[in-house]
Amino acid sequence: MQPPENNAITDTAALNSYPVMVLLVDDQAMIGEAVRRALAAEPDIDFHYCATPDDAVAVAERTRPTVILQDLVMPGVDGLTLVRRYRDNAATRDIPIIVLSTKEEAAMKSAAFAAGANDYLVKLPDSIELIARIRYHSRSYLNLLQRDEAYRALRQSQQQLLETNLELQRLTNSDGLTGLSNRRYFDEYLSAEWKRAQRDKSQLALLMIDVDAFKAYNDTYGHVAGDEVLRRVATVLRDNCSRPADLPARFGGEEFSMILPSTSPGGARLLAEKARRAIEALGIAHSGGTTGGCLTVSIGAAVLVPEEGQPSSRLVEVADAGLYEAKRNGRNQVVMAWPKG
Repeated sequence: MQPPENNAITDTAALNSYPVMVLLVDDQAMIGEAVRRALAAEPDIDFHYCATPDDAVAVAERTRPTVILQDLVMPGVDGLTLVRRYRDNAATRDIPIIVLSTKEEAAMKSAAFAAGANDYLVKLPDSIELIARIRYHSRSYLNLLQRDEAYRALRQSQQQLLETNLELQRLTNSDGLTGLSNRRYFDEYLSAEWKRAQRDKSQLALLMIDVDAFKAYNDTYGHVAGDEVLRRVATVLRDNCSRPADLPARFGGEEFSMILPSTSPGGARLLAEKARRAIEALGIAHSGGTTGGCLTVSIGAAVLVPEEGQPSSRLVEVADAGLYEAKRNGRNQVVMAWPKG
């Protein structure tokens, strides 16, 4: 059985079910045989032997050992260089390495640990010590895998929760029919932009948009067709909001709005006319309409620089007055409104 790779180890019993996997890298066959015999009586320890140092990393990637026994002196490849290769390889980076040396030298030990070794043994140790070291490092490695898998599972769970919360927030702030922001989010956004414009002493524009003779349209073509009209109008308004800060919203019923931060009266009128013409150009038949038998909208626009203590509802009142004037003057038009007094 291979050690865990992508699936989390969920408990101690599962952890214990994975055998110890030993990979010995040593050019001397007699050392390989000696280690094999020392481990032969341990049923939960699997043994792999690699006599060619150049193949060691590839063999480790294939067998996925829980501990590597590594000779320090071999022909062709220096043992410390090989230790560094394990550490530079993503598949073998964390596997414990026990280096084997013929000498008990402090300088050699220091160099081995600096290269990335986990332990140092003078070969060959007695089987009791060898098996104890192998079990200890294997258990530490499997525990590390368990923690890593648990951490990845936690991060995945957190990401899923974040995505769920974002979707819930989107649904909470969106109008179910049109997909635009709903009245609740419109109020929140307007309040936030009003306060920002108040601090910056900048202009804040608002368009109030009403579908002309919409009740007559519903009475003539039915509510299903009426819903489709609202969706198409919403699409036009969304497409005409070119800046991230612009917010199109469904204000209620057949009435829409567009919040336009840092927008001049000329810019607000231009955008309002563009939206009005685009909706008229849809060519939606409306026998009760005001212009050429097509569905149209009326728009009231207002631009204010918020004054201290002035509520954001003041901007809605002024834009609403413009919308009322547009409808009173025959509909299918834009009227810029200004505060009185």
